[in-house]
Amino acid sequence: MADLGEESLASFLESVAEATPAPGGGTSAGVVAALAASLVEMSAGLASDDMAAERARALRGDALRLAEEELTSYAPVLEARTQADRMTALDAASEPPAQIAELAAEVAELGLEVAASSSEAVRGDALTGLTLAEAAAAAAARLVEINLGSGPVLERAQRAQERATNARESGSG
Repeated sequence: MADLGEESLASFLESVAEATPAPGGGTSAGVVAALAASLVEMSAGLASDDMAAERARALRGDALRLAEEELTSYAPVLEARTQADRMTALDAASEPPAQIAELAAEVAELGLEVAASSSEAVRGDALTGLTLAEAAAAAAARLVEINLGSGPVLERAQRAQERATNARESGSG
């Protein structure tokens, strides 16, 4: 698979659809978080909010980096020979989606701020970015929950999901 930032959308979607373990849910959540950050960045730019646009741009880059990391993070779980090795691998594989959830929560909160200061013409784009960020946070947190079932990494991911949900709920009313 090519560098995600350089790959065409059609090619990426084909890769996701293949009957292979990666790219899967974690990488997809990272790409959705990057797309959400792109919408927030565009909305902030149109609202002449340079600081928010710059932060969204940085989050977009970080989301793509985490999506790339996700491409290989689960392979050690599949290759583990013992239960202890599998648990160690699951712990390590859960960190990228937990970070995606946290990043997506930040995108959602930034999207809420941008939407509040945007004109009607672009508010919908900022809120779409917020909604996509919430979905990315929820998906990533769910992956961590499946991998670990409990523990501090899961708690971080769940807090991030809650932050993203709170941002979406604040933006809808």
